[in-house]
Order: sequence, then C-alpha cells, then structure tokens
Amino acid sequence: MKTYDIVIIGGGSGGLAAAQAASDPNLDVLLLEKDAMLGGILNQCIHNGFGLHRYQTELTGPEYAQRAIEELRDCNVEIKMKTTLYHMEKKQDYLITYINQAEGEITIRAKAIIATTGSYERTRGAIGLPGSRPKGVLNAGVAQRYLNIEGYMVGKNIFILGSGDIGLIMARRMRLEGANVLGVAEIMPHPSGLTRNVVQCLHDFDIPLYLSHTITDIKGTDQLESITISEMDYTFNPIKDSEKTFEVDALLLSVGLIPDITTFNGLSFLKDERTNGAVVDQHFETSLEGLFIAGNALHIHDLVDWVSEESEKAGLAAKAYIHKRQGKKKCLVEVLGNQHINYVLPQTLDINNTLKDVTLSFRVKEKYDRAMLYLKQGEKTIIKKKARFLVPAEMERLSLPENIELQKDQPLELIVEVIPS
Repeated sequence: MKTYDIVIIGGGSGGLAAAQAASDPNLDVLLLEKDAMLGGILNQCIHNGFGLHRYQTELTGPEYAQRAIEELRDCNVEIKMKTTLYHMEKKQDYLITYINQAEGEITIRAKAIIATTGSYERTRGAIGLPGSRPKGVLNAGVAQRYLNIEGYMVGKNIFILGSGDIGLIMARRMRLEGANVLGVAEIMPHPSGLTRNVVQCLHDFDIPLYLSHTITDIKGTDQLESITISEMDYTFNPIKDSEKTFEVDALLLSVGLIPDITTFNGLSFLKDERTNGAVVDQHFETSLEGLFIAGNALHIHDLVDWVSEESEKAGLAAKAYIHKRQGKKKCLVEVLGNQHINYVLPQTLDINNTLKDVTLSFRVKEKYDRAMLYLKQGEKTIIKKKARFLVPAEMERLSLPENIELQKDQPLELIVEVIPS
C-alpha cells in the first residue's frame, strides 16, 4: 500500500491552491479529482469578475482556473483525474479508497488530508416546494452547466427562486441568450447575493426582484406550465391575496449552497450547524488531527479569490504539520460572535501555535447601515473598528494584529454593536 504525506481531495480553485502550497520536493503529495478536467465549477462560470484580489485583474472563471493550473504545473504534485473517492477511515494514518478506470479500486495511506470538495446546491426537496413535479424545475448551477458547457437552453420563459449569486448571474445569462426572464423571488427581505450582482444582473436588465416572496404553487403535468408566488409576512407565512402567477417553462432554484463534506461522513470530527461545515482552527485543521478543510467545503464564500487564499493557508499548514508531526500540544481558545453575527470562522484559535496572518471571516444576521466592530477577550479590547453597510449576503473579514497575545481558558468574542440610523 502506497503512503502519501498529503492527499488533497478536489481539484477546483481550492484544491489547486492547496496543492501548490503543499508542494515540497521532499514530500509525496497527491491530488484526486473526480472530473475529467481541473478547475471545478470555474469551468462553467464564463462571466468575468474573478481574480481581482488574487491576480489584480478581472478574469472569467475558465481564465482563473487556467492560471491556477499553470501555477501548479511545475510543482511536485501527483494528479489523478476521473477518480472517485468512496471510502475513508482513520487508523494511525488515514486509509483512502478510490476508484478510477485505469487502476480500478485502490487503497492508499495518507498522513494528512486537505478537503477542498466545494459545495452542492440545495434542492427542491430540501425546501419543500409545493405543487406538482413537472419537467423544467432545476437548480441554477445545473442550468448553468447545460448552457455554458453543453450548449443547451433549458427554457424560453424563465423564473428564478432565490437571489443567490448563481441565480442572479443566470438571470442575466438567460436574458442575454434571448430568454424571457420574468423575475426573481427571494423569501428574505434582502437579497442573498452580492450587491454588485443585483445591480449588474437584475437592475441593468430590468428584471424584477420580488423580496419577501416565495413560490406557493407549481403547475404542470409533464412540462412546467406556471408558477405562483406569494408575499410573505414576518413569520414567513403567505399574505392573503398577494399571489402573482407567471406562465413559464423553466424554474431555476438558487436557494443556497451547502459545504460538501459527505465524503468524510465516516470520520469523526466536530461540525458547525451554522455553516454546515467543520469546526477548524486558524490553520484550517479540524478536531481530527491531520484533517484540514478549506474553501466552500468549509463555509460558503462570495469570492473565489478567498477560496484560493484560504486553501493556500491550509496547504501550508498541512505541509508544516507533516514536517513536525510531534509538535506542541494544542491549546484552543473559542471564537464567538454576539447576537448580531450568524457565524465566525475559524471557530477556534490554537494559542500554542502561530497567530500570524490570521483572518476572521463572519456574516451578520441582518442588514446594518452603521456599526462598530469590537474584538474582545474578557475586558480587553483587541480591535475597535467602524463598519458600514453590513449585509448577510456579503462575508466580512477582520485581520488579527500580528502581535496578538491571548489568554487560555477565556473565549475571544467578536461583537457587532449596531448604531441606530
């Protein structure tokens, strides 16, 4: 049985960045990718807007992927394509069983794993959409692949449920391809996607956005014929006589992404019910030693640039872990958010290890025009900062001071103090 120092699962933007960072002439590093090409979801994202932070230029998804692939080309990383991982267990090291056409079923040993498996779309069944079940109801990401990769239009009269970024981008994409996009419904009172995508994909194309609305009926026997939306009250119940009906042949769902860590269900590590991902420290190591998770497999990002940055840190951390496997015992300090924060990540900080170059990522629960951010440990204020236009759809980031010193047995708390308008 062959032993690898580091095995990276997933060859999208996260896996490519992690592999490049983990590459070392003295280490055996393996990247496993289930698809026939590297780049993951980037390959079907033909719109621009990628790379502004990482490459200081505006790229399409395939262009961003190609740059990351080129950066990996001279690295000491073995790559296996069209390879599906279907079993994993933890002994002294990790035992990974994968399958591909060339090798059949193979089991290998890994001293460390980096999971960059991305995310999957929440489905119709997960949100309990009412009505009949005709052809023409599909996820926005699936429709994007059909159109941009397969060259197939899923419909002529389109409605979109959910204002996530994929849904917003597909509203524009379908309009550019000649489809009649009748509107986007969002159950929340605010958009779920980035403000720039609301403006560029909806406002610029006069596509209506129905906030505080959701679908209350779907009609069609074989093919989708119509959908009905209703306005929702503050308890998310339909308001009487607020129904609007649209004749459509395709309904695209953009109702959220979920970190894809299903492959690792056989492993026992702490999970975070708020993110649907894992609990990690500042090096993206889980509670299971030697298992690192980063990118959208950890929590959902707005920008691919942040996925790459986070995964790069995980790759460096995994490499450091291999070089000094018998390091200091961890001393974890919990990171908490107050009542205005949905989640903070990383959820723990190991104060026995370096706290250099640590960034806290967080999302607020509601829209706040003005606020003060405080990072405190007990009575000590570490950071005090003004903030404006905080919205749940946009992930916020806060860098820790490089000279930060934390006490054990006392949580670190990130506080959003709302300033009334």
